[in-house]
Amino acid sequence: MLPNDWEKWWKDQDTKLVHFIGKDNIVFHCIVFPAMLKAYGGYILPDNVPANEFLNLEGDKISTSRNWAVWLHDYLEDFPGQQDSLRYVLCANAPETKDNDFTWKDFQTRHNSELVAIFGNFVNRAVVLTHKYFGGKVPANAKPEEIDSQTLAQIPELKATIEECIENYKFREALFAAMNLARLGNKYLTETEPWKVAKTDMDRTASILNTSLQICASLAVAFAPFLPFSVAKLNKILNVEQLDWDCLGKAEILPVGHQLNAAELLFARIEDEQIDAQIAKLNATKQANASAAAPKADVAPGKEECTFEEFEKMDIRTATVLEAERVPKTDKLLHLKIDTGLDIREIVSGIAQYYTPEEMVGKQICILANLKPRVIRGIESKGMILMAKQTDGTMRIVAPEEVLANGSVVG
Repeated sequence: MLPNDWEKWWKDQDTKLVHFIGKDNIVFHCIVFPAMLKAYGGYILPDNVPANEFLNLEGDKISTSRNWAVWLHDYLEDFPGQQDSLRYVLCANAPETKDNDFTWKDFQTRHNSELVAIFGNFVNRAVVLTHKYFGGKVPANAKPEEIDSQTLAQIPELKATIEECIENYKFREALFAAMNLARLGNKYLTETEPWKVAKTDMDRTASILNTSLQICASLAVAFAPFLPFSVAKLNKILNVEQLDWDCLGKAEILPVGHQLNAAELLFARIEDEQIDAQIAKLNATKQANASAAAPKADVAPGKEECTFEEFEKMDIRTATVLEAERVPKTDKLLHLKIDTGLDIREIVSGIAQYYTPEEMVGKQICILANLKPRVIRGIESKGMILMAKQTDGTMRIVAPEEVLANGSVVG
């Protein structure tokens, strides 16, 4: 395309302009942007604006900023040679009419039960049996039966469905119709059982495999818009170049005597271990996001250094509360009588909003025993209880893990 060819796509009246968007952009692409183009003049307007709903990942909104996504470069490393598997599942699960959810378990199920067990299984059986009985050459339709023509007659209808759906941007339904073609071939081969017929009637076996190979060729056409890498592999097996769309549904796409290449699996099974690894990766992301979103502790700034000698002056000991009551006409103060192991003394502490008198009786605490006494509300308080201030501002008593003798030195 030459540098100035862009005008052909944006201005030529013979060009059909289609905007593929998410539903959150409907207003812009249906009103704002067309209005801008029309006001400026000379530009064609969108013929259609197919808008998809949202696709979530494992029940949560996809977010690249939160690393909640399936990154393509990681996928291609973890699932080498399986580009089309992701394309298939994303299209089959496309949120065309409502929000949808991508899960790794569903991805595995669709891949193994549809691509491997239906599409891949049918092609592999047809090609392997042709090599086994006819040297890999397309056999003649030597002994046709009604089931052959009835099966092939269903393909033009599937073709019409695929075409209509693609023209109307219903890609999920188009893919479903293409997979129905693979189901048709799989069902035909299962019902005709050429591996059994070959024991008594090789002419009939030839007709069955001829019909099966024509369906394989139709599959190479029908899936070309959806699975380009797999179709390239199928074309190599069938020993053909990319077939024209008009070939889809014809009864003699592959001529009699045409040499096939060796069979190879179109799709490899995806094992539980691969899926478990992807789920574990997402769980790690979820934990990291939760940790990042957790409120950070509002830690008080550190204080000035003190020397070891200064620290040694503090006499911190265990004690047990014997009695407790509220200090009259106050909301915050409790009047405690405690056993320090050295003596029985009284302490006034501002903990009434965190502990009731009943909760304090019998509780073992740690106190600064040699704090200079001070009179609070007429009560001489001899010591200070050790408390820890939490990030939400509440205070909790610092206490030993198990009951110690009163007067035990802390330090």
